Amino acid sequence: MSAFNLTSSSPPIFILNGIPGLEAAHIWISIPFSTFYIISLLGNFMVLFVVKKEQTLHKPMFLLLCMLALTDIGMSTCVMPKALCIFWFSFKGITLDGCLTQMFFLYVFAVTQSAVLVTMAFDRYVAICDPLRYATILTNARIAKLGLVGLIRAVLLVLPLPLLVRRLPFCANRIILHMYCEYIAVVKLSCGDTIVNRTYSLVITVVIIGLDLIFICLTYGLIIRAVLRISSKKAHRKAFNTCTAHICVMLMSYTPFLFSTVTNRYDQDSIARVHIILSNLYLLVPPMVNPIIYGVKTKELRDKVRKYICRM
Repeated sequence: MSAFNLTSSSPPIFILNGIPGLEAAHIWISIPFSTFYIISLLGNFMVLFVVKKEQTLHKPMFLLLCMLALTDIGMSTCVMPKALCIFWFSFKGITLDGCLTQMFFLYVFAVTQSAVLVTMAFDRYVAICDPLRYATILTNARIAKLGLVGLIRAVLLVLPLPLLVRRLPFCANRIILHMYCEYIAVVKLSCGDTIVNRTYSLVITVVIIGLDLIFICLTYGLIIRAVLRISSKKAHRKAFNTCTAHICVMLMSYTPFLFSTVTNRYDQDSIARVHIILSNLYLLVPPMVNPIIYGVKTKELRDKVRKYICRM
């Protein structure tokens, strides 16, 4: 441990510890991690490729799927290359600038994804509750503008996070008990006043993620109410089938994130380990499963993907 006892005059190097308590099993842990990552890249790039190639898929819903795929690729790629270096080669060191860069892009992709999920909920609301005006309300150009607004919102909200961390003093302990530069995990290493950092982190979580979740829940509440007013059972099944994929993706995206955010406020070893595992699952499982969910539930996309796979 003497190698990790860095003084405040040392260069700003942090040590990413991977998964605490399981260091001896890092090689074995890397097998499912790398497998999940490869599957997520293949699935999401397949979605991007098929939608780009097929003119019939140049619609708002599939444009949103491409945005979701890009955020999935971005989030997992911000973390996995460095994580695999830790697992395979024990390259645990990361500079302060590298840590802040990873933190910035990771949270930008995460907040942008939340905006994309909100837009997808609104897309389903218009498609089911006001189908006659769908083509005029949600055009490709309007969806692209909404995606750009979501990205700008993410950059403006996330940019203060690394700036607030940079002003903190770091003393002897620079060991991050994580496999990536998770914001609160880095803040906890400071020997200075972190009240501003913690408060801003909580504000982002409550205001942004909270408001996005409230909007999504209200939207699907209105969708369910509209569907229940339809007398035809066939129409019920069609409407609910349309929303099933979106609901599954949103549950997989928000549930581990919210639980991870709550558990990160506690310092007990058992809770901290649960938090780290959930954080890793949040970055690996949804990007891997999202293309599968939409490939199964969206007939147009499923048929086009099958066509390209059969050509190989």
